[in-house]
Amino acid sequence: MSGGSGTRLWPLSRTAHPKQLHALVTELSMVQETALRVAESTKSFQFERPIVVLNEIQHELARLQLEAMSVPTSHFVIEPVARNTAAVAAVAAHLVAREHGPDALVLLLPADHHIRDVAAFHGAIETAASAASSGAITTFGIKPTGPETGYGYIERGEPLGDAFQVERFTEKPKLDVAQSFLDTGRYYWNAGIFLFGSGAVIREMEQLCAPIAQAAKRALTHASEVSDEVNLCAESFADCPSNSFDYAVMEKTDKAVVVPADIGWSDIGAWQALFDVAEDKTADGNVERGDVHLVDTRDSYVMSAGPRVGVVGLTNVVVVVTDDAVLVSDISRTQDVKSLVNALKDEGRSELL
Repeated sequence: MSGGSGTRLWPLSRTAHPKQLHALVTELSMVQETALRVAESTKSFQFERPIVVLNEIQHELARLQLEAMSVPTSHFVIEPVARNTAAVAAVAAHLVAREHGPDALVLLLPADHHIRDVAAFHGAIETAASAASSGAITTFGIKPTGPETGYGYIERGEPLGDAFQVERFTEKPKLDVAQSFLDTGRYYWNAGIFLFGSGAVIREMEQLCAPIAQAAKRALTHASEVSDEVNLCAESFADCPSNSFDYAVMEKTDKAVVVPADIGWSDIGAWQALFDVAEDKTADGNVERGDVHLVDTRDSYVMSAGPRVGVVGLTNVVVVVTDDAVLVSDISRTQDVKSLVNALKDEGRSELL
């Protein structure tokens, strides 16, 4: 799933060149990293060539990046409008069922996640695949390292081998609630990664969110397909309600299963997350990117995509400079960058988006 715009990583992330197409954690872009994680099969399962779902404005750059890595893809599915992750899941399930049959398993991956331990991730996939082969809709639960309020949480229920039934989902709790979740030891962060049988999820979506399932199927049925490019039918896809897979399916189904995954996961959703995962901090705890010079500055993230940037005497800040915009934020407030982007939209400042 590579169609997002990454607004909280503005001003670097823009509509035509969103965060997943930038090299943010390693020398590779995030979509390249995601594809490489599933490029090699294991003794336990065979990965097919990945399907990449994104919008037209991002398509060419994503294709060039994946071709540069010699990562063979199955299809590029072009969304005419954004309709959230439930629609993506439905389209992917129908496409996989058409190409490989209803028993084929679908691993639904956001393109903007950082996973440090790929071998452990493959082990979690093996566990999830076993459950999904029996009809479960599996999600991956990350062991919390702190009371993070920017993530959703999953409470585990009864054990199912190495997995658990899902008791309930909670979206972005307040700090005291998040801490109480950690104290129980029964909660995981919701990574937004899913594994399910294509036929099983189609049947479940037809029961739980029929308008999404049906509109997605029509959009694929009436798509324009040339070589590996699938342009979904604009009229049919526009009729699809916009909803997340979590809300439309996972919070309603009785087939939800969570697989604990200690994989070094991070959702690179905001500048603080990039600061947290950086392994090359200076002695003063800073992350320096580009032509920057820091004096008496500590625990900060400073990036320049162009001009020389100097920072003096600050602590816990994010400074990001591009050729046409500057962001300065307290490092704990980077989730609120989205409000700046919304203000730019309201002002009609499309050149900055």
